[in-house]
Amino acid sequence: MDTADVDANDYDYDVLVVGSANADLTVRVDRRPDAGETVLGTDLVESAGGKGANQAAAAARLGGRVALLARIGGDAYGELLLNAQRAAGTDVRHVIADPEARTGTAMIIVGTDGDNSIVVSPGANAALTPKDVAAAREVIAGAAVLSLQLEIPMESVEAAAAAAREAGTRVVLNPSPAPEGLAPELLAAADPLVVNEHEARRISGAADGGPAEWARALRDLGARSVVITLGGDGAYVLDADGDAAVPGVKVTAVDTTGAGDAFTGALATRLARGETLATAARYAVRVGAAAVTKPGAQPSYPTPDELPAG
Repeated sequence: MDTADVDANDYDYDVLVVGSANADLTVRVDRRPDAGETVLGTDLVESAGGKGANQAAAAARLGGRVALLARIGGDAYGELLLNAQRAAGTDVRHVIADPEARTGTAMIIVGTDGDNSIVVSPGANAALTPKDVAAAREVIAGAAVLSLQLEIPMESVEAAAAAAREAGTRVVLNPSPAPEGLAPELLAAADPLVVNEHEARRISGAADGGPAEWARALRDLGARSVVITLGGDGAYVLDADGDAAVPGVKVTAVDTTGAGDAFTGALATRLARGETLATAARYAVRVGAAAVTKPGAQPSYPTPDELPAG
């Protein structure tokens, strides 16, 4: 990343995503294997993924002014990821390519019901450091929304959130993969905290109850606002204006890989444009629904013209 010859006005983004970039290696199976079992699958499909790159691509395809800060390797997968971001419309000037590193990869098994099992090998993502974040402070300050996830080192996530709070940039935090807990400072930066049902239970510690109870528990822990995604049932939102259940959109699921990232990218884009949390979530539910109707993560992300009614 070389910012020396870039004017500060070039950092005027709707959304800056700081996060992971992975090559997705996907196989479809009639059923996912049990422990110790081997099953036959389809031919391997290689596509662009990673939670950070997914969210950036989703937001850019919806017309947002989007940039990605991530690390990739100097291999063919790194080039695959860059090309996918450029095709989506993402600014990739802040993507750091390390010729000595391997690009992160995700091994994905998809069943006939569209659900998946994923194992991630971080690769270059593990080398995205607070120093990289510090070098991007002007970029963070120029964005309306900073989107964060947890597929990069936690200290880098925390550094990015702190820089955003100092600059007055809104933080959308998707704490996935879900940790046992989050630092109070990181939770306090989340506006909103975006979690699925599993993540909501794990982070809140509220095993019983439902979305309303989980959301209140997460807010009590320090999150400024909360969005809980509920798959085909929509989402639940809680902020200073109150709470709301956002209904789902009926579609036939083909592959759920990356649908949550599509939701979060869409949410961040609409929040950057000044929409309320509930209104932005209603739009994001439609985007997430469209994403599950096609295979893959980024290849499934819709443009505004491809959204289902909702």
